[in-house]
Amino acid sequence: MGHAGMAATAVRYLRSTGARYEAPLRVVRDDERPAVAPADFRRVLGHFASGVTVVTAYDEEGGGPAGFACQSFASLSLDPPLVAFMVGRTSTTWPRIARAGAFCVNVLGADQEAVCRAFAVSGAHADKFAGVPHTPAPTTGSPRLLGAPAWLDCTVHAVHTGGDHLVVVGRVHALDATDEGGDPLLFHQGRFRRLGD
Repeated sequence: MGHAGMAATAVRYLRSTGARYEAPLRVVRDDERPAVAPADFRRVLGHFASGVTVVTAYDEEGGGPAGFACQSFASLSLDPPLVAFMVGRTSTTWPRIARAGAFCVNVLGADQEAVCRAFAVSGAHADKFAGVPHTPAPTTGSPRLLGAPAWLDCTVHAVHTGGDHLVVVGRVHALDATDEGGDPLLFHQGRFRRLGD
């Protein structure tokens, strides 16, 4: 179903609810949409501060641990407990996580910028885990990074397409956070930040 089909479905649903709107509901045609330049998209969305995570998995067939730095992570549902992250379709790490069928989301703290940079390196053969202590997460065995203030151990629940990215939904089976807490590592306007910034 294309954009017009999805929009038409949404319009039909809104009309069926009996809700009243000031303007009549209609589908916006593709030729009415202004083009959004990728540079402008990046610049404007850079104003949205996000936390930073490292998503890891243990890919037995692919030679062991795999992982990548990920800003696009969010909680999705309490019942059942679901989280989501977005990954580029060209990612060389995602196929390894998909093959494992499970992953651990490691929420990074303010002092873990170096860990984030290590996992932000692209390429299937980069040793991202060099010097990064980890232990198996309790349910899936995915690498849990020691020192991360919080972690969530998940299995892949669903995968949806989203343009040049995939939206991966995970079912949470175990999770924990350190008692100390500590400030999170943030990313804003192309730079790592701390809450005090």
